[in-house]
Amino acid sequence: MNELDERYSTSEDAIIGAFFLLIREKNLDKITVSDVIQKAGIVRSTFYNHYENIPALIIAAEDKTLNDIFKMMESFHPKNDLEMCKSYFLAICNYTKDNPFLANLIKSARGDNFFEKAMTMFHQYVSKVTDESDNPASGKEEFAFLIAGTIGSTLGVLHKWIAEDFMSAPEDVSGILTKIFMSGVLPSLIST
Repeated sequence: MNELDERYSTSEDAIIGAFFLLIREKNLDKITVSDVIQKAGIVRSTFYNHYENIPALIIAAEDKTLNDIFKMMESFHPKNDLEMCKSYFLAICNYTKDNPFLANLIKSARGDNFFEKAMTMFHQYVSKVTDESDNPASGKEEFAFLIAGTIGSTLGVLHKWIAEDFMSAPEDVSGILTKIFMSGVLPSLIST
């Protein structure tokens, strides 16, 4: 990576980072380009070198968030390993708590565009995992539904946790997600 590419990447990270910080302070629809450049410590032209406007920044934040989530999902290879499952779900909980943009989307109705993208990516992920599984063809459909069910139950638990303003510790919520997975989904995944 040359110096110009590195500066471009650093500026983009600063802009998205500033945007995530601003979401903690202001409603999404109240955030302006001026707010972002001030928080990021950049000049206006740097912002416009990366994004046309705030809606374009929101799309980039959605894409970054989805990419981060899918990196975590792709690193999770479910086995009958309690500590590995706890660690995975704790990473998901911490990421959700530390990403006010994601928490805001899960909690509110404004996340329609995000969820449309997410559901498309989840479907692609389920198809990929199902195709790569060692399950016989007869069990692949059930396997796909079980993976989809895990995603759905995880979103449901995260929604409740966010709606309650993260009152429970991330470790407690990840323990619940681990229990759901280990006692409900994993035995079925192993038997398919």
